[in-house]
Amino acid sequence: MAESEKKTEKQNKKELGKPIGEISNYFDHVNAAAMKLSAPLKKGDKIRIVGGEETDFEMDVKSMEVDRKEIEEAKAGDEIGLLVPEKVRKGYKVYKA
Repeated sequence: MAESEKKTEKQNKKELGKPIGEISNYFDHVNAAAMKLSAPLKKGDKIRIVGGEETDFEMDVKSMEVDRKEIEEAKAGDEIGLLVPEKVRKGYKVYKA
């Protein structure tokens, strides 16, 4: 890999933000996603979801649930549910923007 390609790859990773989780399921009928966290997340945080060739969007976390109960924050290892404005798929990566 050329030096310029390495720099571009590093810049792209930096631009994505800090990785905080991965989509584990999507519920089309309610526009909600399940997400497995690898880092803490709280209401008000801005996240970016990236996957496939067509999905790359940012959103503010307005509500989160665990076992159908509203929560204010979640820690690494939690699996949460949140409403999403676009369709996502299992395996899409989530970053803190």
